[in-house]
Amino acid sequence: MTTAQPVPNNTLRAVRIGLRLSQDDFAKELRKAGDEAGEPNDASKRLVQRWEAGVSRTPRQVYARALERVTGHPVEALGFALPMPGVHIRDDGRGGHDLEPGPDGVGAPLPGVGAAHAAAAGRPPQRYGGVWLSRYEYFSSGRDSTFTGAHHLVLVQHGNRLTGQSLPGASANPDSPLALDLSVEGNVVTGTWTERTAPDGYYAGARYHGAVQLLVEPTGRRMTGKWLGFGKDFDVNTGPWELVFLDGSTGKAALERYSNPPR
Repeated sequence: MTTAQPVPNNTLRAVRIGLRLSQDDFAKELRKAGDEAGEPNDASKRLVQRWEAGVSRTPRQVYARALERVTGHPVEALGFALPMPGVHIRDDGRGGHDLEPGPDGVGAPLPGVGAAHAAAAGRPPQRYGGVWLSRYEYFSSGRDSTFTGAHHLVLVQHGNRLTGQSLPGASANPDSPLALDLSVEGNVVTGTWTERTAPDGYYAGARYHGAVQLLVEPTGRRMTGKWLGFGKDFDVNTGPWELVFLDGSTGKAALERYSNPPR
């Protein structure tokens, strides 16, 4: 029987990169958050590596609370699996805290499919990781006008899966973080988007989400298509969306360069 390979947690990795933190710095921030909350933890670079590699799928509660404080996201939005009946947390004594399957196998990690899909097609997957400009248009019925939403965001790739997270301070609309969860098949990119609006903005901290489908241009450096999502009156809206490649680096210097609102 073939052992299933862990699925990397690219959501957590994208969030960490978006915060411009190395794995070691991220662990330090988690320890600091724990100390400030009166819940000390032993977060380490090794533990962050295990989370991002998908080896540890569910953090203990003390880490989950620290993760939420550091990232500003609920732990269930950080790519982790939630405990299920028949599953318990195993501490391996080395800083890793894994889901351990029960007798029926519940809780075992799912195998990755991206690389296998590309291999079956007889070609390596196209590489899309790096910093991109995200830009979309939407109509505001309350203001009777069309507006543009723009973000600098990081795309992290694993096989044919792409996870996107906007950089801090990199939104044309103040404090409106954007997240993307996409899959690539040929030159078609399909997935979902989530955006949290600014608490003091026009939409008063509302959380919007929906679907998106884009076509990749032959250069692989631009994707254009449409978004779909619900409006405040619970009608379904749509509009144009594009991603434009800016930089293949996710190093600290590159992220600092794009941690500002797009022009």
